[in-house]
Formats: sequence, C-alpha cells, structure tokens
Amino acid sequence: MTSKPGDASRVAQPARPTGYLITPCALLDHTFEMRFTSTPRGARLARRLAAHRLDAWGIPYDTYAHDGIVLVLAELASNAVRHGHVPGRDFHLRLQVMAHSRTVRIEVADTRAERLPPRPDALRLPDAEDSGGRGLLLVAGLAARWDWHLRSDGPGKTVWAECALTPPK
Repeated sequence: MTSKPGDASRVAQPARPTGYLITPCALLDHTFEMRFTSTPRGARLARRLAAHRLDAWGIPYDTYAHDGIVLVLAELASNAVRHGHVPGRDFHLRLQVMAHSRTVRIEVADTRAERLPPRPDALRLPDAEDSGGRGLLLVAGLAARWDWHLRSDGPGKTVWAECALTPPK
C-alpha cells in the first residue's frame, strides 16, 4: 500500500503485511494538523505526509495498522476534494494517536456544508451501474467507527474516523 520513500528494494518486491509491529513510541499521544489545497495534489500530499508521520510515531510502513489508517485518510481527503471543494478554500487534516484507547483518529474538514455524506447507519451498497459510492463503505470496513458533524468554527463539515491499533478479532 504505502512504501517507505527512497527505499529501492520495495519497488522490486511485493509488500507483505507484517502484522502489528507497533513500537512503544506509538503508545504516546501524538497530533499532526495541517491545511492542504483542495485539489488532488493536496489530497495526495496529505496522504504522503501522514504516512511518513505515522512511521515516525512508531506505526511503521507495511503494517496492517499503517496501511489501513493511510487508506482511510486517503479516502476522506479525496472526498473532501471531490465533494467538499469550494474555490479558494483549503481542507484541514488532523491526525491524532490516542494512546489511552490505542486508536488513531483522522479528521478531515472542508468548507462545503450543503453536500453532506450519509450517516454510518444509512450507507447503502451502490448499484452495479454506479460509478462511485464505495469510498465510505471502505472507510466503514476499515475504521472502528466513523461519522461526521457540521463545523462549529466555520462553514462546512468534518468527517472523522477512528482506526484501532490492535488486530481485528
């Protein structure tokens, strides 16, 4: 899914999940926040920076936890660009490791309030002819919980997801 930048050996070999090799550093609280341009390039940069930050925090590349968190984050950032874009406005990413609950919380806020995602209990499987509508199903499958709320500090909404740092049972 994500490979460590600059590691040429990763190009020739398929990545294999190494399980949950979470280092003690990941058991500390960490937070990363940044605004990104509401463009595909901004979404890609958010994913790359978050992947690097997770690795630095002790959630290494090529682990199930790392790849799941990055995939959820990529989907939320992509949705913010595709469905929440307002010209001249950025989207905001907040990534937080919560050591007490052994989870990582991802929050992506955009400035468009009139296009709201469905609630988690209202997700539906798209028809075979539908060209979209599968991203939040992916988020629901990988995250322990997710939802959204209107922003209190301005226009728009925040979509959030929490991913566990412990193996699924």
